[in-house]
Amino acid sequence: MHRPALLLVSLLAAQAGTAQETAGPTKQNWFDDPFFQVSAGLPACATPEGPFYTAEERRLQTHSRLERGTSCWLAGQCADSNAYRYDKPLAPKVRAALRAVPGVDRGSVWVVIQRRWVYLQGCVPNTALARKLERAARALPDVETVVPDLMTGTRGKPPYPVAK
Repeated sequence: MHRPALLLVSLLAAQAGTAQETAGPTKQNWFDDPFFQVSAGLPACATPEGPFYTAEERRLQTHSRLERGTSCWLAGQCADSNAYRYDKPLAPKVRAALRAVPGVDRGSVWVVIQRRWVYLQGCVPNTALARKLERAARALPDVETVVPDLMTGTRGKPPYPVAK
């Protein structure tokens, strides 16, 4: 490679590294928790951050996730010794149940599932739809709890962490 081209490649690589440092540490779905969008009817709705963590956040969460995952089994509430193993098979059932709710397409709704807990995040046009979505998710076998972090409309601060 010629010297000017090599210099240009080096400068671009250095800039890319600096850009990543200013953007902060990279976040990813380390635990492979189900995270998906059910509807996109309110495009101005703030996108949830989802189950994305930095390597340090992952390290901090590992122990508590192990404890929470087994506490369900120790309490006799789960047949599986790890409550997080229910999440992937539960995801398509939750998606189907929520998609079947009339009016869901008028909202922008995302779902995170962690240890049989279903987090509903996003925006709905009215509180009646939020209640219907919560009931639909809660009615599914193996769902331990539903956390309805839904806001009515798109104005104001969302009740969930937002993607940056």
